[in-house]
Amino acid sequence: MSRRVVVTGLGALTPLGNDVDSYWDALSNGVSGAAPITYFDTTHFKTQFACELKGFDIANHMSLKEAKKLDKFAQYASVISDVAIEDSGLLDYANLDRDNVGVIWGSGIGGFNTLQEEVTKFGKNEKGVPRFNPFFIPKLIIDIAAGIISIKHQFRGPNFSTVSACATSTHAINDAYMYIAHGHADAIITGGSEAVINESGVGGFNAMHALSTRNDDPKHASRPFDSDRDGFVLGEGAGALVLEEYEHARKRGAKIYCELAGIGLSADAYHITSPHPEGLGVIKVMKDTLKHAGVNPEQVDMINVHGTSTPLGDVAEINAIEKTFGDHAYNLNVTSSKSMTGHLLGAAGAIEAIASILSLNHGVVTPTINLENQDERINSKFNLTPNEAQERNIDYVMSNTFGFGGHNACVLFKKI
Repeated sequence: MSRRVVVTGLGALTPLGNDVDSYWDALSNGVSGAAPITYFDTTHFKTQFACELKGFDIANHMSLKEAKKLDKFAQYASVISDVAIEDSGLLDYANLDRDNVGVIWGSGIGGFNTLQEEVTKFGKNEKGVPRFNPFFIPKLIIDIAAGIISIKHQFRGPNFSTVSACATSTHAINDAYMYIAHGHADAIITGGSEAVINESGVGGFNAMHALSTRNDDPKHASRPFDSDRDGFVLGEGAGALVLEEYEHARKRGAKIYCELAGIGLSADAYHITSPHPEGLGVIKVMKDTLKHAGVNPEQVDMINVHGTSTPLGDVAEINAIEKTFGDHAYNLNVTSSKSMTGHLLGAAGAIEAIASILSLNHGVVTPTINLENQDERINSKFNLTPNEAQERNIDYVMSNTFGFGGHNACVLFKKI
């Protein structure tokens, strides 16, 4: 019999704030995290802005000796998983069985900064033999983040990483749910981290014509559903959640944010970067999530959509919502937090799940900012929560994430 899974800990490291409270404050007030890039000289790049972390110094969280052994994405994972674990109170439980606590962590690209640095700057000895940092490979591989978290806390349960581009951390959450629901763990630390604001990341996405080039007005560049959108804004950071079996959480008197009521996974099976024009995979993933939760479409109050601010993706997702929810689609509050955070790629699903959970708890739908002229291909009946937060009683909130390769993942959170 499937066991109930609840959320007992949260941690957020985002372009809007380096903790959950500041993240929520900025989200609910419609603040943009976009600004000119400070990490490298962007003079010759088409896009010169991004959603960087602000005021974050790894030296405040670990020794520089330790930090040098980790790529930025793994540093972020280590820092924010500690926050979520502390928030959960899990380590305070005297009867905690660490054999039954796992870590499932995701990153879409992983040690990208390390790859760029080592490949472009490697040295040679006097005999011309290439010399690489001995930590090159451990810093590069995506699964090292899950390993680091488990080593630090001696969690010996399921431990691995997920990779599905921008759907990555929602897949990590889905996997964590399944391992707990089917009795393979009592609790799992899950989420995702990403750090790709460098020459290779910006240059690569520019080559695909994926990024906005609104260099004269970064804060208004991420504009999902707006007719003047011209691409997404690259972001960085991490989100962590502690998922736990309900009776285990109740027994130890844990604070419970909500229940993870349903999950869904699907594929577009269409194109490596473009969404299916009829939204077949997206419709399937939302319907499967509702079915798994045993919830009727009319019970859902809000959807935090993938909504990246790309010409094709935004319309395809909205049309899929219309086909999935029917007339109830116009009663939903639809919002895209990427309008504020930018797109954190493999970490997007985690921070957006956290945003959804916070909306559920506060009774506030965060806005889709920069929505000035709605795309005429989107039905005007939709409530896209334009520019200002809206108060609403929320019993169920859905969060969608989709990735290059046609990967789709969805989660549904329930008030408890």
